[in-house]
Parts: sequence; structure tokens; C-alpha cells
Amino acid sequence: MVRIFSHYISTRLMLLIVLEAVVLIVAMRLGLWVHGLSADPAVGVVDASVPLPAAAFGVGMVMVMKSLGLYQPSVLRDTHSVLTRLAAAVILGLAIAALLMHLVPSLYLGVDGLAVAVAAALLGSGLARFALFRCADLVPFKPHVLVLGTAAGAEKLAELAQRYRNHVLVGYIDVESSADRRLPLPRIRPASGESLLSLVDKYGVDQIVIAVKDRRGGGLPVRDLLDCRLKGVGVTELSTFFEREHRLLSLEALNPSWMVFGEGFRQGLARSMVKRLFDLVVSTLLLLAALPVMLVTALSIFWESGLPLLYRQERVGQGGRSFTIYKFRSMKTSAESDGKPRWAGANDDRTTRVGRIIRKLRIDELPQVFNVLRGEMSFVGPRPERPYFVGELAQKIPYYALRHSVKPGITGWAQVRYPYGASVEDAIEKLQYDLYYVKNNTLFLDLVILMNTVEVVLWGGGSGASAPSRESGPDTPAPLTPASLDPK
Repeated sequence: MVRIFSHYISTRLMLLIVLEAVVLIVAMRLGLWVHGLSADPAVGVVDASVPLPAAAFGVGMVMVMKSLGLYQPSVLRDTHSVLTRLAAAVILGLAIAALLMHLVPSLYLGVDGLAVAVAAALLGSGLARFALFRCADLVPFKPHVLVLGTAAGAEKLAELAQRYRNHVLVGYIDVESSADRRLPLPRIRPASGESLLSLVDKYGVDQIVIAVKDRRGGGLPVRDLLDCRLKGVGVTELSTFFEREHRLLSLEALNPSWMVFGEGFRQGLARSMVKRLFDLVVSTLLLLAALPVMLVTALSIFWESGLPLLYRQERVGQGGRSFTIYKFRSMKTSAESDGKPRWAGANDDRTTRVGRIIRKLRIDELPQVFNVLRGEMSFVGPRPERPYFVGELAQKIPYYALRHSVKPGITGWAQVRYPYGASVEDAIEKLQYDLYYVKNNTLFLDLVILMNTVEVVLWGGGSGASAPSRESGPDTPAPLTPASLDPK
């Protein structure tokens, strides 16, 4: 993993981004060179003013490809999705190239040069992806991880490793001899006198993850771990491993000392000022660009089901303070006629025809731009919840109140990382991504989330709302009592 401004990015993904940026820049240069030869055989080298715009084209195309989800792990392994999104990227790339050629005449490619540039870009990108991911998917090239202990959260580690296949779990060692806990992994039993270092050499381990429940009772082999570190083997706490490999903070693995003494959770005046400026700029630009869409949406809602066009609802913001949120009405006016809020599902039968469309495209969220301009929300942050549910969840979920240390947002890390959810259990899963954002929030991560949000809007998935019904209604629902929320 590579850490950029407190946000973890896969080394393999970072290498692919750099390779494709180089491929796109070279493709642009090659197209210019071919056009120069066809226009004037005496021209063999492009003038010195070209490199900077060509580099801008490469960087711009990488951002387009990121926004279209071409760097998502689930997409990278799906040939159909890659081809579909790559075709969309080519269309947008041609538009970018046309704009650059209009602004910078020296970048004019002509039909011949443009054809060569597109062909070189597609071929180079395809080869880079094939070579990198075919090699990286081979077991010998994946990091080999050994789990030391059976603490809570280790089962989830095995589940995520099987789902994402970005590393190999060779097994676990139960150093505390727990008779009541087993992991869905091979159990490694050291022979008499066999050291941890010899096991690391035997299984080709690159990383040791510490999942020991009680470190004070002699359950942690500190000297053996030091020997492994001196031999170049990484030693990582379970909480850190979840954060680094899966970009979430696992509630099962969290402990107060790790949160207090570790990095992150930094809030300050400089960060607040930068974020506020970012919110004002992005929200103003979005409002100007979306005004026609908002007008058509308002007219469509009125035509189908009359007034009101918007609905208002009390939500909890930064510091636990309540505010009124605004959204386009997407449900029938009788959605909560019985007075009981309900969870909003992905295909909720209470939504109107217009509502289904605007929810799928996230247009119903656009009026929240006014909440951002008023300073009640940020553009990026955890989704705000209703006061009653906040009170219930804060009592039953550890660290739930931490999500209110930053302003809530229109979009967020949980919305782009977790699929549509409609239950309290989904709210718990999303909280783990929200806590990652609270711990590591930077301008860089905000930009990453914005690009991922574009992908969610264009291709669906990701964002949903593990939130109560989106329409108005009293804040007195039935109590939440799932077993997974019982305090531990």
C-alpha cells in the first residue's frame, strides 16, 4: 500500500495509474508526430511547446478513467465492464482532445494523428492492464499474511481476503490456546521448539497481523516478533491492517489506545478553512451547472404528484447539533401515513416514478447544496441521520458519536464504498467507512470521493442509504433491537 495524504492506495493500482498516464502522454505525442510527418515530411519532431499540454491530456484522461470506475477492483476483473467503461472514456477523451486542440493549435492532430493516438492509447492501456493484473493475480506475487491470535475481527479479515483476493492468508497461530474460538483458516501448529521466524521462512510470510486478545498475560511473543521485523517481515496490528488494506476501521478490532496514540483524527483551523473554501467552490459550481436539471425535476414532481416539491427533515450535524435538511421529494405524500419511519430500500414501492429516477441519479440530493452554502453540511462527509436513530445507535454501537466530529456531507466514503443498504446492520457496516473518513479526512480524500461519486451516478451501485425513510414523518419509530447491536 502507498499512503498519500493519510489515504491508503494499493501499490498495484498506483502503478497502473502511472503506467496509463505515461501511455496516454506517449500516445498523444505519437499522434502529433504522425500528423506532422503526413503534413510536412520535413517535420520529424514536435516543437517544445507540446509536452505540457500532452501531460495535461494524460492527467485529465486518468481522472476521467478514475471517475468512470476503471480503477475499481471489481471492475478490473470484469472484461465486459472494462470494455464498456473504456468506450465511454474514449468518447470523453476525444472531447478533451478536441478542447485542447482548440485551445492549443500546436496540439492539432488531424484525422490521421487522432486515429493513431486513440489506437496507441487503447493498445497501450490494454497491455498495461493485462500484464500488471495477470502477474499480480498470481499467488507468488501476492503478499502472504500470517495471523497471530484469534481476537474479534480476525474472522472478518478472512472474509475480506476471500472477497478481494489482494493478499494470501497462509493461516493462523493460536498463541493463547483458545479452545472456544477457531478461524476459517488453516491452523498452524508450531512443532516443539520451532520458532516464529522459522515458520515465517517455511510459509514465505511477508506480513504478520497481530490479533491477540490479551497482550499483558504473556500471549504476545515480543522477542520472536522483533526477530521477524529484523528480517524484513512486517508486523501490523489488526486495526491498522483493516485500515490499510480495506480502507475502513473495523469496529470489532478497534481499541481506545490505538485510536488515541495512532495517527489521524486531526482537526484544526487550517483544515477547516481549506474544507470550507472547497465546499463553497464545489457547491457554487454544482449549483450553476445543475440549475436546469433542478428546474426540470421540480416541474416533473409537480406534474406527477403535485406539491410539495421539497421535503424537510431534522438531521444531526457536526457536534450533535440538529439542522433541517432539504431534498427533492421522491416518495408519495402518504409514504409514512401511519406515523412510523421505515428504512428506505433500493426498490422501495413508496417512491413515485419520478422519484425512482431522481434517486437512481442522486438528483434528489441536489437541494442539499443550499445546506452546504449555509455551512450546515459539507460537500463530503458522513451522511446525516435523524435524531431518534442517532440516539438509539449511539447507545448500542461503540464510537458512533465520532462521526459527528466532522460536518455531514452530500456524498461520503461510505456512500461510494458500500452498496445500497436498508437495515441497521448496513448502518453498522457504513459506520466503519465513516470512521475511516473521520480519521483520515484530507482534501485529497475529498477529491477521490468526488471522482468515485461520478462513477456511482453514472453506473449505479455504491451509494445508497442505510438510513430511515427519506420522507417526512414523526421521529418516534419502533425501538431498534437487533442482536448485532448489543453492547459488548
